[in-house]
Amino acid sequence: MDFMKPHITLWEFSKKYGNVFTVYFGPKKVVVLAGYKTVKQALVNNADEFGDREVFKILDQTTGGHGILFANGESWKEMRRFALTTLRDFGMGKKLSEEKIIEECQYLIEVMEQYKGKAFDTTKSMNYAVSNIISAIIYGSRFEYDDPKFTSMVNRTNETIRLTGSPSVQIYNALPWLGKWFSSRTVMKNTVQNQADISMMTQCLKHTLVPEVCRGFVDAFLIRQQTLEESGNKDSYYTNMNLNVSIANLFNAGTDTTATTLRWGLLLMAKYPKIQVKVQEELSSTIGSRQVRVEDRKNLPYIDAVIHEIQRFTNIVPMSLPHITSQDVTFQGYFIKKGTVVYPLLTSVLWDETEWESPLSFNPSHFLDEDGKFVKRDAFMPFSAGRVLVRVWPGWSSSSSSQCCFNTSISLLHPGCRRTTWI
Repeated sequence: MDFMKPHITLWEFSKKYGNVFTVYFGPKKVVVLAGYKTVKQALVNNADEFGDREVFKILDQTTGGHGILFANGESWKEMRRFALTTLRDFGMGKKLSEEKIIEECQYLIEVMEQYKGKAFDTTKSMNYAVSNIISAIIYGSRFEYDDPKFTSMVNRTNETIRLTGSPSVQIYNALPWLGKWFSSRTVMKNTVQNQADISMMTQCLKHTLVPEVCRGFVDAFLIRQQTLEESGNKDSYYTNMNLNVSIANLFNAGTDTTATTLRWGLLLMAKYPKIQVKVQEELSSTIGSRQVRVEDRKNLPYIDAVIHEIQRFTNIVPMSLPHITSQDVTFQGYFIKKGTVVYPLLTSVLWDETEWESPLSFNPSHFLDEDGKFVKRDAFMPFSAGRVLVRVWPGWSSSSSSQCCFNTSISLLHPGCRRTTWI
């Protein structure tokens, strides 16, 4: 197996062994699901059986089963419900988040204009911009791009995500006794430091909390915590640890996926100048020099198709997050025991030759009909599928000086997130 690109190896295996097959990651038995129809059947039609998730050894050690991303059980369910409700209240999918994105776009454009057309690495500026939008919703305020506390947290987060997917950490997850030889120590060190910084910020917000003026996600959590304590409930799931880990989850899942998608978008526009010209022409003819608003989406079918194709083609979560069967299940003639790790191979869905006309090519026409109108595709699963919700795309923005497609997302509440919501 290619440890640098395991999804490619598994995709090739699926062509030889079928859409349901077993591999071993070290001593761990793993069932791989391949192809759109198979993945959909498991995650949508059999959501109860395939709904739990595996918690990697390294993440279990750093989060202790708290939060909303790598957890199971009643605590996870309660935190997920609270996060969904609160994020909606604070603008995810609504006008409020659109304004935050438009504001942050201007800061990002100013950074880009400083280079006066010269080449530069977009990694940090993109990460800072996306993280700031999440910060505005979580904390109620944004940070300057040169704030050392902010930049250190974002940089540590990105390093942790990169290392978590590295071969050495995967070996550690399978054989934890080898941990001292691998980069798992860096992951744990970064996580501990970020949790300390998050704790400090939440304590500052707690000291200035005014229940009648809720500034963001943290305030909403603290108000719920305070209300439960005052009612005599001392054993609720609204603990400081759940708060801090949930915040880290929101940043980890939201920043990296979105910034990576945006950077791929920039690269693909540079690689395919004809497509870039068509994007600019549609913006100019439909929008002119004003800011793009979400209500413009229906009049921008080509851009809509390009954004979707960027996500399909780049395939940034190729193996999804691993699930675990919650009970014994017979699936497509195979018996899978309770507690078996299952990988829905998203690569095989997004590159499914029976669903896409040219799966290995960057082709916005995948999402356009003969009349140039945008069309939905059932096999569009960039972040998995299922009823457990939710992938939020707070929208587009542009500026008069440099029209810039800017969509920000948070994909974190469940690996089975397929429904796409625009502001």
